Amino acid sequence: MKKIVLNIFTIAAIGIATVGCKNENKEAETADAQEVANATAEATTFKVDTTASVINWKGEKPTGTHTGTIKLAEGNFMANDSVIESGTFVIDMNSLIVTDLEGDDKLSLEKHLMGTVEGKEGDFFNVTKYPTAKFEVTGVTKNDGVTMMQGNLTLKEETKNVEFPVNINMNEDTIEITSDKFTIDRTKWNVNYGSKSVFDGLGDKFINDEIELEINLKAKKA
Repeated sequence: MKKIVLNIFTIAAIGIATVGCKNENKEAETADAQEVANATAEATTFKVDTTASVINWKGEKPTGTHTGTIKLAEGNFMANDSVIESGTFVIDMNSLIVTDLEGDDKLSLEKHLMGTVEGKEGDFFNVTKYPTAKFEVTGVTKNDGVTMMQGNLTLKEETKNVEFPVNINMNEDTIEITSDKFTIDRTKWNVNYGSKSVFDGLGDKFINDEIELEINLKAKKA
């Protein structure tokens, strides 16, 4: 009987561990900037619908988690025969919103993140100096049945190539691109405020280097 019970607990533990692995957000592979993809002459242009597209974000620290959204300023993709050949989208850094707070706390954090507080402009994104960020597709590949998108992400004038898993639904008139949740190391784009890997002596007053992102894009045939 004890052996049977032990086996049940062992199976349960393995199941929980497996679920945990599946739900674990994967850090995007980051490398130096790559050559941007070019579309063929036969490719069709799809213009990003900025009202229906959004990037969800999450940041963490020992004392809690903050979540929010950010919108796109513009973008387009070039596709041919149900294959995305190239694409670019511009992120409106002034559209950053915090969704887990309300009132003065929400406004205070949004101002700090955007860098509109005097003396704290460079802590995070400094939207006055860097009002936009940009992503340029360098490739779309399949790896063990998983579609991976690669692209150059430019943020605060620093450009790095990132790779992350996406689901792409496409027909003659629309393209929908939804990424899995993934993380990037913000310090690779010089967003260093509160980072233990950059500053010493922070104790438990640090902010995780990893920012979780989830990209949801919709584009219509131009």
